[in-house]
Amino acid sequence: MSKTVEFYFDLGSPASYLAWTQLPALCARHGANLVYRPMLLGGVFQATGNASPAMIPAKGRYMSIDLGRFAARYGVPFGLPPGFPINTLHLMRGLMGVQMRSPERFEALLAALFNGLWAQRRNLGEPERLHQTLHQAGFDPEALQALAADGEVKAELKRVTEEAVARGVFGAPTCFVGAEMFFGQDRLDFVEAALG
Repeated sequence: MSKTVEFYFDLGSPASYLAWTQLPALCARHGANLVYRPMLLGGVFQATGNASPAMIPAKGRYMSIDLGRFAARYGVPFGLPPGFPINTLHLMRGLMGVQMRSPERFEALLAALFNGLWAQRRNLGEPERLHQTLHQAGFDPEALQALAADGEVKAELKRVTEEAVARGVFGAPTCFVGAEMFFGQDRLDFVEAALG
């Protein structure tokens, strides 16, 4: 029986970016399917009473250093974009829309947005920066904006976010292997063990 890793994430989470840089290869090593579950982290925080570590100055400073350590370990580019943390509502709706309507283009868009934010350190909350990033990746910003405004897409992002909360998710990234939950990009060794 093929195993599956469900990856609940928000583009605005730097830890989600770091997990994303590792999960495809991790799943490939074990012949596991990687299932992307875009969710709205702000909605998860609101439902659970959690908050971004960036909201606590000492924790935010430490988190930034620690994420840098993991980026160095993984050998991937990483830095916080100007304006961090940014509101990812429209980005996540657009991403969900592509997953729903053009699934064959989902991973390319995900890569463009994750890399734009965390490798190229672009504030994708700024329309000009977002349009530039989308054009460079071969996506039409107007089409993505239309998807983000689509009622069915909005409802699906809300549904997946509520599903995540119902399953015990309180932050991003969160992975599931079966019913077993693993929070944080620094728990990927446990995800790998669960696949073994």
